[in-house]
Amino acid sequence: MKSSSIYERELKGILQADEGVLSRVIKGCREEEKENYLSIKNRPFMVIRAAGSFGVDLVAIRSDFSLPIEVKSSSSKKITFSHSGGRAQEQAERMRKECQRAGLIPIYAFRLKSYRGDAWRIFTLEIEGLEGRSALLYERIPKIHRSSRGGYVMKWDEGMKLSDFIGLLSGV
Repeated sequence: MKSSSIYERELKGILQADEGVLSRVIKGCREEEKENYLSIKNRPFMVIRAAGSFGVDLVAIRSDFSLPIEVKSSSSKKITFSHSGGRAQEQAERMRKECQRAGLIPIYAFRLKSYRGDAWRIFTLEIEGLEGRSALLYERIPKIHRSSRGGYVMKWDEGMKLSDFIGLLSGV
């Protein structure tokens, strides 16, 4: 999926506090969303694009948090992972297990295509064993649901706005 790399670069630029990316992203946002986005300038992340398909597209690192991030994009407000044998489902399970083992918050960033305003929504997977500030942040992030057949389902409307997530990161 070539277009997802566009959104990976966009999210990377946001989290690194790239001036050009931030100015483009905040154009259609409300004032509070703009303020939250711009607050990333106070404590930006170093962001690395991950190679390979291990269920992590980006790794955002700074002194207080390390966040493995999988980027998804769609023109639909709902993304359903195939419950049996699907690559996205298998990647999610692997990411969930590895993050739980390492004590990291698995982040899913869902970019709704052609949306004007804060087009990003943040989710996480159900894990256990987080401590300290990571546990506090994790509790606030919406969890990806499972369908009745066991597949993961992300509904954009149920996610946390990226601007709110950045605001949380500034205050956690």
